[in-house]
Amino acid sequence: MLQQAPAAAADAAVVKETTTQTFVKDVIDESRRQPVLVDFWAPWCGPCKQLTPVLEKAVKAAKGKVKLVKMNIDEHPAIAGQMGIQSIPAVIAFVNGQPADGFMGALPESQVVSFLERLTKDRIGGETKDLLDAAEAALADGDAAGAAEIYGQLLAEDATNVPALAGLARAYVETGALDQAKQTLAMVPEAKQNDAAVAAARAAFELAEQAKKIGPISELEQKVAANPLDHQARFDLALALNSKGRRQDALEQLIAIVKRDRKWNDDGARKQLVQFFDAWGPTDEATIEGRRKLSSILFA
Repeated sequence: MLQQAPAAAADAAVVKETTTQTFVKDVIDESRRQPVLVDFWAPWCGPCKQLTPVLEKAVKAAKGKVKLVKMNIDEHPAIAGQMGIQSIPAVIAFVNGQPADGFMGALPESQVVSFLERLTKDRIGGETKDLLDAAEAALADGDAAGAAEIYGQLLAEDATNVPALAGLARAYVETGALDQAKQTLAMVPEAKQNDAAVAAARAAFELAEQAKKIGPISELEQKVAANPLDHQARFDLALALNSKGRRQDALEQLIAIVKRDRKWNDDGARKQLVQFFDAWGPTDEATIEGRRKLSSILFA
């Protein structure tokens, strides 16, 4: 029996297939040692066939800093469904047991390499990373103005800093400066539009735009109390609650619609939840809780 060559064995160690049953071991547990990319694909997907070889090449070139796990969603649809993935190819990076970053679509090799470099922190210098972390912390603490100031410092040094552009757009959304948020998003290079941070900022902006068109929370709460089956009022209430930072409350309203009538408004409540997840980010507590509750309903 022929023994596997050392190079082939190394390649096999960083690239593998997974199933619903082995996902926790292959992805969640393994990501506590180094980042793990999950490539959600299907045999009929043309762009998937373009992306997967590019991913494999980039991951092998990273020499053990990151692993690639491929999941055929035709054979194993549950995980993709639970994560709200609606189109493929979709690549989600797991770090320390949690989704941390990702992108959709067949990116060229240069962008895949850049994504891996950012993920493994080879590209972002220590000072820049510290400033990004400080801005994120300020945004999480509700200090959108302070976050915007830090993002502005980063952009003064590098106007193409995509995480800073995305962060600044989110800070503008938080302060209600939607015109500035829109202008900032327009500054993101076309090639970076699929970046996870940019997608999150864009989703937050779109949600804020939607929230401008609905009534006060108190009126919507009265409508829902008067008629719990008024799904449109409950849907609007979720948007209004989210616009005020009440993510858990917004989540509960949409989950209530999914429980009562999954098909309402062409599956509108579930689709809105997915947009919430995009805006909140994959590691936000509300996103994690929402995906858990949604999957418990959809796959019960």
